[in-house]
Amino acid sequence: MTPRTHPARRPAALVLAAALTLAVAACSDDQTLSTPTGTATATDGSQDGADPADPTDEATDAPSEGALDPRDPVVETVSATLGTPLATGLQAPWGLAQLPDGDWLVTERDTRAVKVVPADASAPTTLTGPGADDLVEGTTGTGEGGLLGVALSPTFADDNLVFFYRTAEEGNEVLSGTLDGTTLGELTAVLSGIPAAATHDGGRIAFGPDGMLYVATGDSGSTILAQHPDSLGGKILRIAPDGSVPRDNPVPGSPVWSLGHRNVQGLGWAQDGRMLASELGQDSLDELNLVVSGGNYGWPAVEGPGGTSQGFVDPLVSWSTDAASPSGLAVTDEGVYVAALQGEALLRVPLAPDGVGDPQTLLAGDLGRLRAVAVGADGDLYVLTNNTDGRGEPREGDDRLVPVVVTED
Repeated sequence: MTPRTHPARRPAALVLAAALTLAVAACSDDQTLSTPTGTATATDGSQDGADPADPTDEATDAPSEGALDPRDPVVETVSATLGTPLATGLQAPWGLAQLPDGDWLVTERDTRAVKVVPADASAPTTLTGPGADDLVEGTTGTGEGGLLGVALSPTFADDNLVFFYRTAEEGNEVLSGTLDGTTLGELTAVLSGIPAAATHDGGRIAFGPDGMLYVATGDSGSTILAQHPDSLGGKILRIAPDGSVPRDNPVPGSPVWSLGHRNVQGLGWAQDGRMLASELGQDSLDELNLVVSGGNYGWPAVEGPGGTSQGFVDPLVSWSTDAASPSGLAVTDEGVYVAALQGEALLRVPLAPDGVGDPQTLLAGDLGRLRAVAVGADGDLYVLTNNTDGRGEPREGDDRLVPVVVTED
């Protein structure tokens, strides 16, 4: 198998320049361009990313720390075995995050509740407290909107902060609150002003290896927003945990990390630092993208590959929309695992040092629609089914949080 190589990495300045040109062309005369709206502000240098490697360092044949070793073979195929569900009876679950004690936080999109699913498969409990009340009372949205992503602070052991992405009266927003047992404290707005609608709300949030919070948004059904730098819609955003903008973002003062997205719902990182995102297409092709700072991924001008001649970044992998409709993703040391809604499967893309291998389909039809997948502390995968979201056919026990054991073939 010949690995699919990374798309060409264009300098961020050139990519953003192309994006701004496209945005101006697409905007009407009464629309002005400015820094994207939201609560974020520029930070001091303490929020900067790591400095580039010292070019004077001696070269070595050994891979750098965290890199995929080119001497290791690509794991082309694996087998997946379902375990006993940790939880059943969940209602349109969406976000998934594991607590340090092994229990899981699960958000329910429509009830706006946050469930704590014990690792021992005992009965789930529901978060209480002022923050939980705020999520129920202050979350709005219909269709694809509601209570969506959840992520733990990278310093959770010290600050006990949990972050949420939800739909509110003024749009989608990111909030944080302190978790004490099953009590969620008052919520603080971290980022607001993200366009919301009944469709294309994005919603996944995840902390990267740099300690920054990445926020996946959708175009809210207005395709022009994906290319418009004055909108937080159709973007991947990067902010500090307090909502401020890191100084090493591609545009000073802007939380936008990449643009030209239709509806991103999965974020993750390989051990060598590569950032990956899953994105729902419209009528033709869904995507797995390698996300680079300042990258423009082409929507709405391009769906799937074929945009490099226009300055866009092509996807690593494309699937037909009926075979995928990708939502959350998880990354292991050997592959990227994508939860497929319409495809009703767990899609796997093997990782290679210089790209990716040929996609593999796992659990086809076994669980129905899949909304999220995460790597547990035990190394197994955990998937959330999503058959009660109004578009699936619920089965007995739906929806469920199910462990999946992966073994190499």
